[in-house]
Amino acid sequence: MNADFVNPFIGGLLNVMETMAQTKLTPGKPKRKQSDVAKGDVSGLIGMVGPNVRGSMSITFDEALALTIMERMVGERPEKLDAEVGDMVGEVTNMICGSAKRDLAERGYEFGMATPIVVSGKQHTISHQVDGAKIILPFMCDEGLAHLEICFDK
Repeated sequence: MNADFVNPFIGGLLNVMETMAQTKLTPGKPKRKQSDVAKGDVSGLIGMVGPNVRGSMSITFDEALALTIMERMVGERPEKLDAEVGDMVGEVTNMICGSAKRDLAERGYEFGMATPIVVSGKQHTISHQVDGAKIILPFMCDEGLAHLEICFDK
């Protein structure tokens, strides 16, 4: 997969987490993902379709990290994953993708974004509806792990 497609999503994730949730993430090493099983407890998935590109992106958080982000964004920490945390994950997914969309549009890749879908639970699955390699990138911080998945048809 072309780094031109990946880097805008990494930048979007790091920026959204720092500005909206006062959380600094440290990127790990990217690799190809072979299965549909998520690496965390709650995921946001969003599809992208344009005249010259089709893809999807997901962000998955460990429960502890999702609860911390929720606390930092709204001032209250839920006891467990709930509908409000799911809404927050969906909004974060939208913000990351929106940031990447702006960067990619400057490079000639226009696409529309679908409404994010949020899935949670141990061993939940993420199904990218695109025929292409799935890249997964881990991000670490003291509060837990996040995993960014990107899949494009190019």
